[in-house]
Amino acid sequence: MAIATRARRGLTRRQFLIRSGSTAALASLGTLAKPYLSRAADRPQLRCGIQSGDVSDDAAVIWSRADRPARMRVECTADENFKTILRAASSDALPSTDFTANLLIDGLPPGQDIFYRVRFESSDGLAGEARGGHFRTAPTTRQSISFVWSGDTVGQGWGIDPSRGGLRSYRTMLANRPDFFIHSGDHIYADCPVPSELRLPDGTLWRNIVTEEKSTVARTLAQFRGNYKYNWCDANFRAFHAEVPMFAQWDDHEVADDWSPIGSADETGYAEDGSSRLVARARRAFHEFMPMRATLAQDGRVYRKIAYGPLLDVFLIDMRSYRDSTWNKGDGNSDSFVLGKAQLAWLKRELVASSATWKVIAADLPIGLVSLDAVALGDGRPERREHEIADLLSFMKRAGIRNTVWLTADMHYTAAHHYDPNRAVFQEFEPVWEFVSGPLHAGTWSPGVLDNTFGPKAMYQKGCSAEQGDNLAPCFGLQFFGRVDIDGATAVMTVTLKDVDNRDLWSVDIEPRPDARPGEIMAEHI
Repeated sequence: MAIATRARRGLTRRQFLIRSGSTAALASLGTLAKPYLSRAADRPQLRCGIQSGDVSDDAAVIWSRADRPARMRVECTADENFKTILRAASSDALPSTDFTANLLIDGLPPGQDIFYRVRFESSDGLAGEARGGHFRTAPTTRQSISFVWSGDTVGQGWGIDPSRGGLRSYRTMLANRPDFFIHSGDHIYADCPVPSELRLPDGTLWRNIVTEEKSTVARTLAQFRGNYKYNWCDANFRAFHAEVPMFAQWDDHEVADDWSPIGSADETGYAEDGSSRLVARARRAFHEFMPMRATLAQDGRVYRKIAYGPLLDVFLIDMRSYRDSTWNKGDGNSDSFVLGKAQLAWLKRELVASSATWKVIAADLPIGLVSLDAVALGDGRPERREHEIADLLSFMKRAGIRNTVWLTADMHYTAAHHYDPNRAVFQEFEPVWEFVSGPLHAGTWSPGVLDNTFGPKAMYQKGCSAEQGDNLAPCFGLQFFGRVDIDGATAVMTVTLKDVDNRDLWSVDIEPRPDARPGEIMAEHI
């Protein structure tokens, strides 16, 4: 029944988009009939596309970009014909934000399909074309939920080749009709220019769409912005984001490969407060182009919790902005971190406070795959950044926090890891799942090496073979995302690893465990 309901919703959305296009066309004809109202060149136009994000039970953020200074106007309705407008609001698109605009629309009904349309108006009231989109608000009752996650878009020079279908994974994810999408990071590869051509092993050519700003390593604010604008050149990307709200986080390639807060800078150096000017420019562009709520506690913050009904809380963490600025080498130094004290304390508090059945920790890096840039160092007791993860896992056991699942991308292949203290060197935690899935559109790598610190076992993994070699082009089909379904009646979570052709590669049903938390957790334990 749930599947049939999703299918009916999908048909309604397509009808809406078709009708919206027809309405816009008729409006345009009407305008042409009145030359004194035309002034087409003076009408601000949509550039890139539209998208929604950070959806809750009564609100969502709407994003778009104009071609000049303008005012973005948004109307929301539960009726695809827009007979009754639920909410309307506006926001300025200014040169200071590259004509992007983010707008929080609240006061919406829970658990509803919401249709919205966006247009830009000039200062003298001339309106450009309207474009329609859709999102679904979170439920307040136990309803089935479906979402997808992945990461790693336009990496290693594999850009948009229209003859090969463009960014095909976005079209496939849209066909799944998810309630929302978690982008686990690497929305762009600022450090990976897109050339006009790349030669494939069979001698044929991969032919990219090229832009000036995407033809060099990003250093300036304009170049970082240009990386985000490049992705919007793809029709699949535009269609997906108009229909599916995104929960965005970032990783390294939004700035540079393996960046750290202090250790990564360019010739412009550091600001008076010691922060990297390169990172500041990259962070600014990221927030300009993401449909994210403004976080009052700290400007530019990425980590946050999004509540999605009684069955699910999503904890989006940031494993970049607060890490130490050294390589994750096993030199015995325990004063090393990947989350930082403030974020770790926040995550503990929010996990304790969560009343949702499932607690998804959306991470931008895996915790058990050996990497100098991530957490795991190799077999043995916890060292360096592993101490933070050990602290978190042991805290969750002591606090009785259950039904946590880790989701990530980053590694450019797909895998299911089950962590069990009976296999681990560090044993003060309860078994937990971690799922890795990506890339969306980048080079594919072979599966990595797991260490035994937290006892992971690869229940499934798929990447390129040794014969194929690393950095395998997207056209070979090894592009991956994951789908999560939570049953409204039983609360069983089904995680399915999928590929760009929508094949189910591997799946597991996870039964929720009874809550084990005491009535109160003492503050000193957090």
